[in-house]
Amino acid sequence: MSKQDIPVIDIESLYGSDQAAIERTSALIGEACRGIGFFYIKGHALSVENIEALFQTSHDFFALPETVKKQVEISSTTGNRGYVPMRGEALDPTKPADLKEAFNIGLELAADDPEIKAGARFRALNLWPEQAGFRQAMLDYFDTALDIGRRLHMAFATDLGLNAEYFEDKLDRPLATLRLLHYPPQPGAVEDGQMGAGAHTDYGCVTLLLTDEVGGLEVQTRAGEWIKAPHIPGAFVCNIGDCLMRWTNDTYVSTPHRVVSPAGRERYSIAFFLDPNPDAIVECLPTCTQANNPPRYAPIRGDDYLESRLNPTYKASGLA
Repeated sequence: MSKQDIPVIDIESLYGSDQAAIERTSALIGEACRGIGFFYIKGHALSVENIEALFQTSHDFFALPETVKKQVEISSTTGNRGYVPMRGEALDPTKPADLKEAFNIGLELAADDPEIKAGARFRALNLWPEQAGFRQAMLDYFDTALDIGRRLHMAFATDLGLNAEYFEDKLDRPLATLRLLHYPPQPGAVEDGQMGAGAHTDYGCVTLLLTDEVGGLEVQTRAGEWIKAPHIPGAFVCNIGDCLMRWTNDTYVSTPHRVVSPAGRERYSIAFFLDPNPDAIVECLPTCTQANNPPRYAPIRGDDYLESRLNPTYKASGLA
């Protein structure tokens, strides 16, 4: 396999106790993170049937009338939660707004949670549309995706020579976002440079993406070539985000990617972005620095880093 290929990695060992198998899987994941920055995973805990049900629930939401979706619209006060209408953001701020709509869900917190009562950044009550079964389906999936993400961090820690539990206390109240995405069929005429999602790197630690069979995701290789990331039934597409790249002192590298929706076809995807706890200090890991490779980034809180990345994305829409 070329370093420019996107590997497919079976993570079943991460659910077991065979240390040798865990180390082998972790090494494969680490190799991908040092290389192209993307990898597929299979052998996880989500069945094909559950994935199909999730996509149906997402499809039903986006089929609701615009007036209904706007009742749960995202705003500067909703903590990055709620409905993002068409052209509501620009992942590449230098290009026209993206041709997609989305719905964001964060960590579910009670109204009397101390962070809710204190008005902490990125902490808010989730907004839920009037759609039967939507809330429970999404909360169940949020928990499943978070579990997979934490297992991947166990693999990251193992690969990097850290205690396998290193990230656990930094991900127990994460700034994670579950995001449903819908890319309607593109109109015949679009603005120059406009696409489903402009070229960007993800902000957090790791992204778990479920795609439909339509395709459209493209990944930029280290040589600068754009390659397709085809749909693999039952598999997640995973990629490293800028926060983990910073944490590893550029040992792991995030990768630009974009969505070029096929003409005349609509596309759905479901992304889970795992960012650390708000108070987690993102600083150079002890195994990622040597005398000739000093820390490249100053320590920063998880919520400060997320805010620094979200503001440019939403600036054009007035949400920042």
